[in-house]
Amino acid sequence: MEVKINKEIREYTESIFFGLSLRQFIFSLCACGIAVLLYFILKPYLGIETLSWVCILGAIPFAVLGFLKYNGMTAEKFIIAWIKSEIFTPRVLTFKSKNLYLEVLKAIEGNKKKLKKGVKEKEIESTK
Repeated sequence: MEVKINKEIREYTESIFFGLSLRQFIFSLCACGIAVLLYFILKPYLGIETLSWVCILGAIPFAVLGFLKYNGMTAEKFIIAWIKSEIFTPRVLTFKSKNLYLEVLKAIEGNKKKLKKGVKEKEIESTK
């Protein structure tokens, strides 16, 4: 007896209908529904060959959404990530380095100057 086990358990999807996962099956139904809807809406206006191409082109986006996986993300997650990266983040990313060591040195030097100034003022006051 042989039992097949996926090499990567996270990639396992249960097939529901015709070897498709539930998600793929739902998007396939949506693609078919859009194609049929386009057919009945555009039938009086277009020839049969043109109409068939319009139905195919109308169904492709829904079919792709069901089967597309990019970097482990489904199509919806990919679209959201793309919108965030392309629209909500600035195009020009400016890099400003922050040298903490230099800032500490400047603070120490500033404190030394204040201390010297304070010592000098005390000396002037004491001489009066």
